[in-house]
Amino acid sequence: MADPISKDMTFFELMRTYPESVKVLQKHNLGCIGCMGAQNESLEQGARAHGLDINVLLSDLNAAIS
Repeated sequence: MADPISKDMTFFELMRTYPESVKVLQKHNLGCIGCMGAQNESLEQGARAHGLDINVLLSDLNAAIS
């Protein structure tokens, strides 16, 4: 079964669906709560913009909600 959080989700969708994901985003120094881009930016776009490995971010996020 595929992980519920994918690289194509927006940050807004992620935080709305999985509020516990905010702690993981903070751990990766992503201040998505107050970011205007969170509405439309995908997790993959945000990870790339911040120099993060999307696979590591997704692994941490999916582990936090399991």
